[in-house]
Formats: sequence, structure tokens, C-alpha cells
Amino acid sequence: MPWRVPPAARAAGMRADPYRVWMSEVMLQQTTVAAVTAYFQRFVTRWPTVADLAAAADGDVMAEWAGLGYYARARNLLACARAVVSAHGGVFPGSAAAMLTLPGVGPYTAAAVAAICYDEPAVVVDGNVERVMARLFAVLDALPGAKPELVRLAGLVTPALRPGDYAQAVMDLGATICTPRNPACVICPLLGLCEAQRLGIAGELPRKTAKVEKPTRAGVAWIASRGGDILVERRAERGLLGGMLGFPSDGWDGTTLGAPFEADWRLIGAVKHTFTHFHLVLQVMVADSVANPQRGEFVQLKPDDLPTLMRKAYDLAFNAKTPR
Repeated sequence: MPWRVPPAARAAGMRADPYRVWMSEVMLQQTTVAAVTAYFQRFVTRWPTVADLAAAADGDVMAEWAGLGYYARARNLLACARAVVSAHGGVFPGSAAAMLTLPGVGPYTAAAVAAICYDEPAVVVDGNVERVMARLFAVLDALPGAKPELVRLAGLVTPALRPGDYAQAVMDLGATICTPRNPACVICPLLGLCEAQRLGIAGELPRKTAKVEKPTRAGVAWIASRGGDILVERRAERGLLGGMLGFPSDGWDGTTLGAPFEADWRLIGAVKHTFTHFHLVLQVMVADSVANPQRGEFVQLKPDDLPTLMRKAYDLAFNAKTPR
């Protein structure tokens, strides 16, 4: 992983860059390593220091983030970078407690940066660590209610020596061996210590409270063309897809603004998308017009700047077989 410093390199004196570790942890929230790696490389190439990121235009950062999802993370990324520069001279705080004062930084990210970069024996608990602890100690209570107990147990085994290497090792153990399904107990370094394995219930843990069925919402997006330009608007900073470029739409996000102008709108189909708390079916309407819109502006649009939902609508509109 490009944000990691291997144990041998650390022993030789190399230290992990807090900027890179922090950025990776923010990106990895609810996203896989495979999906994050290319985004991380682009971000650190374009903005190699926290000061560079803090000085970036909001729209540029949101455009680079497009497709990674959970867009509040991108807003928090900018807010945190600017706080590090303005309040800490461009240097990330050296303790988990101080990290927690930064915008968008929660207990896990604060502990991860403090342990990995500053050797603080902070208790680092992500989903992988929760799973390892639930099995190691045979915790039968279901998540999310069991989380405080799992954090407590993780604290009992967090060492004062090389806490950063330890934190990354336990996360990797959960990701590669102590996996959600079919854990590879026979090659696990904790074999003989794991209570769940001894009881034969490792694959059943951690238990989880049954998920509530997600509702389905409906909405409409209007995609208008004027020559080679496309009508888009910058969404409000707060709310779904906050701060991102998008097509005028309504019905799915609490708005009822209607079409951006009167035109011969044609329904060409619908796209489906799933958010954290609901499924969405978004009807896509298209038109060509020279009318002045009541919302948004016509621009030369780069499709890669769109979040995933809007990119789906774009692809439907401009790859559709329906005559336009």
C-alpha cells in the first residue's frame, strides 16, 4: 500500500507521513483498498503536502473525489487540511487526543495516525480489528452494541512497543486471514489463543443485528444540451452529493424544484443507484434548448468530474439509442 512504511524500513529510521496516513484512512472509510489506491495516488501527486491540499479549490478536490462516494468525506478532507495549516502550522498533531480536535476526524482515524506515525499506543479499531477481537475473546453480543466491549478488549492487547506496526498487523490479519467468511484459522498466528476457534464458532462471529430493509426513492434528472455544452449545477454543500457537480434533479433528495426550464423534455429511461440508507430509481429526461435555465449553467462538461449517480445518468443520456 503506497501509504505504508514496512516494519524493516521503520526500524531503519523511516517514519510514516501523517498526511499520507490520514488521507488513506479518510478514503478507506467504507471503501476498499482496491478502489482507493488509484485515488490516493492521484491526490498525493496533485497535492503532495497538506498545505497544497489546503490551498486547493473546493471544486477541484470534489472533482478528483468523484466516483469514490460518501462525499462528506471530501468536504471533511478539505476542512481538516485547512485546520492543520491554520491552527497547527501545517503539521499534524502528535497525539490521538489532539487529532480529535480536527474537523471530520473520529476516534479511529485519530488513533490510527497517532499509532502509525507517532508511536502512541492508541487503540486502533476498524471493522477488521472488531472481527479479530470478537473471535479472539469469543464475544457473543451482536454489533453495533458490542463495539464498546470490543474497543475495551483491543485496548487490553495494544502494546506500548511498536504500536503502529501492531495496529497495521491486526488490521491486515482481519483483512487477509481472519476474514468475514471462511477464516483461515489453520494458518492464523493466533491459533491456540483464539477462543472462538477453540469453540468452533469463529465463522459465526462477530454477530450482527439484522439490517433494516432499505426503502426505495424515485426522482427525476434533467439533462439539457446546447451545442457541445451540458447544463449542470453545483449541489448545495450540505446534503446528498454535497458540493458535487450534478444535473438539475429533484424528488429523491427532498427538493421539488421541477425542470430547469420549459422544453420538449423526453424520458429516455432510468438509472438505479444505492445510497447508504436507500435505493434510488432516477428517471432521466433530455432536451436540446437555447432557453436560459432557471438553475445551473451550460458548460463543457468532463464526465469524470461527475459523482457516480450523475455519471450513470450521463452515460444513459449520451449512449442512449433514443433519437435526440
